Amino acid sequence: MTEGKWDEKFRTFLKKYYWDSILQLANDYPDQRSIYVDFSDLEIFDRELADELLLRPDEVTPCADSALLNIDLPIEKSLDNAKVRFIRIPNKVPNRDLRSKHLLQLVAIEGMIRKATEVRPKIVSAAFKCMRCEHVTRIPQTELKFVEPLECENDTCGRKGPFKLDINESVFIDAQKLQVQESPENLRGGTQPQSLDVDVEDDLAGIVKPGDRVIINGVLRSHQRTTREGKSPFYDLVLHANSLEYMDQEFDELEITPEEEEQIRALSRNPEIYEKIIKSIAPSIYGYEDVKEALSLQLFSGVAKHLPDGSRVRGDIHMLFVGDPGVAKSQMLRYMVKLAPRGVFASGKSASSSGLTAAAVKDDLGDGRWTLEAGALVMADMGIAAIDEMDKMSTEDKSALHEAMEQQTISVAKAGIIATLKSRCALLGAANPKYGRFDKYEGIAQQINMPPALLSRFDMIFVLLDTPNEEMDSKIAKHILKAHYAGELSEQRRNIPSSKVTQELVDEHMEVVKPDIDPELMRKYVAYSRRHIYPIMEEAAREHLVKFYMDLRKMGEGKDSPVPITARQLEALVRLAEARARVRLSNVATLDDAKKTTRMVYSCLKQVGVDPDTGALDVDVIASGTSKSQRDKIKVIREIIKAVGERHSGGKAPLEEVFAEAQAQQIDRQHAEELIAKMRRSGDLVTPDNDHIKVV
Repeated sequence: MTEGKWDEKFRTFLKKYYWDSILQLANDYPDQRSIYVDFSDLEIFDRELADELLLRPDEVTPCADSALLNIDLPIEKSLDNAKVRFIRIPNKVPNRDLRSKHLLQLVAIEGMIRKATEVRPKIVSAAFKCMRCEHVTRIPQTELKFVEPLECENDTCGRKGPFKLDINESVFIDAQKLQVQESPENLRGGTQPQSLDVDVEDDLAGIVKPGDRVIINGVLRSHQRTTREGKSPFYDLVLHANSLEYMDQEFDELEITPEEEEQIRALSRNPEIYEKIIKSIAPSIYGYEDVKEALSLQLFSGVAKHLPDGSRVRGDIHMLFVGDPGVAKSQMLRYMVKLAPRGVFASGKSASSSGLTAAAVKDDLGDGRWTLEAGALVMADMGIAAIDEMDKMSTEDKSALHEAMEQQTISVAKAGIIATLKSRCALLGAANPKYGRFDKYEGIAQQINMPPALLSRFDMIFVLLDTPNEEMDSKIAKHILKAHYAGELSEQRRNIPSSKVTQELVDEHMEVVKPDIDPELMRKYVAYSRRHIYPIMEEAAREHLVKFYMDLRKMGEGKDSPVPITARQLEALVRLAEARARVRLSNVATLDDAKKTTRMVYSCLKQVGVDPDTGALDVDVIASGTSKSQRDKIKVIREIIKAVGERHSGGKAPLEEVFAEAQAQQIDRQHAEELIAKMRRSGDLVTPDNDHIKVV
């Protein structure tokens, strides 16, 4: 087939299939400079031409552009620099599977933008003006690298230089370099994700940012490496982009076949679907049914809402586990990351704020310029980010989470780069108490090394206690040993050829740790639900939530009563009720959903939002770290210190006198010491010496 024939074929194809798009392009040109052609249309039109495009894109794509340029338009307009871009290329190749056989072919790469440089002009055709006679010499980009000292083309001049680049006569296009990395959910078993450098030009430059999930269609090329010794025999792969497609953010990467859809639908009709899903979450961990139920709701999530004023209300459910060591917190976190259609795991001790949010790095990719690199929370966009050992994170790293949790964006202002990245993920955290074990007689804020403002952003906080109980301990011990025995049988059968252990015996004992729903089907069930189910809360359910909220708020109406619940907990109730409806693939959140979620949230509040002094529900215990009764006592102590200080020179109050006065007002010495320490930390008091205290 000759090139002329391709031109004619493309002209016929574009007129037949994309005439409306061409008219639209002509109307909007030069603001719009490309038309997008679906590869399947080209395949239907001419299979041979479609195959040629995949195998020899460098020869075929210029013909498509030429055909577009030479189409007769009903309006007087020239489409000089218009491009034909091809999308939905079937030749999808994972980053790690790219080989030399793919060189110079049209391939589709799927992944997440890891880095993006600034958009910069790139010269396509240079025009040099002779400084003597002002004659202009033009040199195309292909020859620019080999330009020797120029000789003026003007016969009357004919001298070598001096020459100056004529900006007005030269041709520039926008260019940008990207780095695309395999999506984290496609990596199983902790493999290091592989990256690929991508060159984008013209109207493709500047339209994506770090964290975006894309399919990049383009021609795979190789660039020879250079070392100090000279040129290397090794080549780096670079993709020259022809088109960019945004991946559907709602887990489009999980392909669900019609058979699987039917299986999912059948599963949702099972009256025991909640029990099945609970048993499918970390089956190797015994018990914790209430925690696993909450985790299942986090997987399905509530519905994100976009309001008319442009604001967005998050649908993701944030959860925190606080508890004694050895209660399987980390194990549950890791299982959730494996189960979520998109999950990222980070440990607080080893994660920095830039590792969680985004880092500005100087990279060879951008010729030494600063580029943005997406962190864990950006990579978990539309999935779950699990952060273990949150209490071990440094203060500045924790502060990076505030915006990511509530606004679900990450604002970056580093190295002159100002950007906002999306981090629409549910956060699942785990933390240990400061002093090793959890003390249920003390407020949660005093026991975890986390700012109360961050704690209040969690929809649910679970306290996992390791309390000795003969019956429970026996069940846990038997479950653990059964799981180990099943593993021993499996390993012996796999590694010792002469073993008498049969596969039937292994399967029989594996039942104890086998999830009710296969993890792969479970991931697809969650993805299907989040993609297709958008529940609306029925009137009775809304009324129940309002009544629950109002009843609790009434408890805080008295002059000296603590505030038991805030609007944040009400929003959490709505999200949980919507998630419960999604579990059974229902587009209606019922009264039963509302009742179950209020019971769950109330039990959580009782665990963490109770004032240890009075036993009353007090949301301030979580929200500010100081309960109402503590605040009242702080006022009393302050007045005592002030009164005692007035009786002594310089306003210095002897500590012993203060403790004696506090005792007279029913505040024991231990409490008084704690409150004074708290006031000193906040800067309300100063200590001139070890025996005196003074109000600032």
